[in-house]
Amino acid sequence: MDVAEYVTHDAVGLAELVAGGEVTPAELEAAAREAARAVNPRINAIVETWPADDWPVPGGSPLAGVPFLIKDLGVAMAGRRVELGSRLAAGHVAPADSALMRRFRRAGLVTFGRTTTPEMAYSIVTEPVLHGATRNPWDPERSAGGSSGGAGAAVAAGVVPIAHGTDAAGSIRVPAACNGLFGLKPTRGRVSMGPDVDEIFSGLAVHGGVSRTVRDSAALLDRISGPEPGDPYFAPEPSRPYAEEVTRDPGSLRIGVLGQGWGGRRTTAPVADALARTVRLLESLGHRVEEATVGLGADWEEFVLAGARLMTVNLTASVDGLAAALGRPVDSSTLEPVTLAGYHYGQRVGGAQFVTALAVRNRVARSLARSFGTYDILLSPTLPELPTPLGAYGEGAETLDGHGWIDRLNDRSPFTMAFNVAGTPAMSVPLTADPGTGLPIGMQFAAGYGREGLLFRLAGQLEQASPWADRTPAVWAGNHPDQ
Repeated sequence: MDVAEYVTHDAVGLAELVAGGEVTPAELEAAAREAARAVNPRINAIVETWPADDWPVPGGSPLAGVPFLIKDLGVAMAGRRVELGSRLAAGHVAPADSALMRRFRRAGLVTFGRTTTPEMAYSIVTEPVLHGATRNPWDPERSAGGSSGGAGAAVAAGVVPIAHGTDAAGSIRVPAACNGLFGLKPTRGRVSMGPDVDEIFSGLAVHGGVSRTVRDSAALLDRISGPEPGDPYFAPEPSRPYAEEVTRDPGSLRIGVLGQGWGGRRTTAPVADALARTVRLLESLGHRVEEATVGLGADWEEFVLAGARLMTVNLTASVDGLAAALGRPVDSSTLEPVTLAGYHYGQRVGGAQFVTALAVRNRVARSLARSFGTYDILLSPTLPELPTPLGAYGEGAETLDGHGWIDRLNDRSPFTMAFNVAGTPAMSVPLTADPGTGLPIGMQFAAGYGREGLLFRLAGQLEQASPWADRTPAVWAGNHPDQ
């Protein structure tokens, strides 16, 4: 199979070809490698690739034989490096598979490389010192988002149809929005973080993926969801496979719209226009849509402070563990300025302050849960602005302490983190684009705890009503002159 044909299929479609004997996993991997060679020099989304040698048995999984990339963070593949986008962890090799990696293998995914991430996933742009900036395939002078920016750029450019991501403050949804992809953040506890940790960022972080089609993300979540022994959180079992939800009618939903972020940053005109078009589309599909006032359960400053304490304390513990294991110093030779500032801030957070931050997390979860008693879905832009120029997000960051950096993160992405704090599922859907620049604009839809099935039903309906899979960026493997 050549690259020009390879990029026309989503993951489920490729697996169907494998199951039917029309193509082999080895041939698909070869096409993916060629796609990577064609586009990665222009977008810098892939840290490294390796030969895949554990070919799946065709059949038994809707993803068997599909080329796949894992993020350089949050998942361990035996014998492969896990560097977290950081000089502190450079060269670190995982001794064994994590639980999630075992599930990727059982799903029949052919993992042949890892994608870029900002250092320690501590940003919503992917511009680490260790590997350099990842570029947006739609406009290489702009950010691909983060922290799963490499995954987003690689999928958008056609290297793979689906890739692993993590999300602690928007890190699946933000790159999905920046790169014109579908990305769903699952419910807390839906996908195990084990066995080495029970939670990441005090329950804010989850595993998932970004894809070009809704059914691919549904198939992936079907294959990786479920608890491991000792997991601290429990997400209710779905009533049916998520892959079946994609084609089910969602019915007439009550949808509350948040046009402006909680923190006061104004939504820019192109994004506000895209939101208005989304509302009209939803109304044409029979949904009941109205502006909503949704309380966080805490004022914005308290919310940001709690997030800063939770994230920096967890960061500090991770950094100390890595430094001890690898015998490296914790200073400017191993960490970037914002990470080092977060590390020092976390050192100063007291135990009582940390427990108070957990109490804020509880209040936010309870407040948003009450909102889902009024509305089936909350709609907002994923981001209040178009993808930012490279370097813009980090301007002046060297002057910020750990609290100031988290404040910036929330200011630039005011719609996403609340659903990490609450633990509820949320997805970014690439329904539209900016007419002036052609850049994609993502819309975020959030639902109550454990209600990924409802989100997949709505996403499937939206994908049918306003298809996006045929929209391709400037950097696209299928356009390569050698193909």
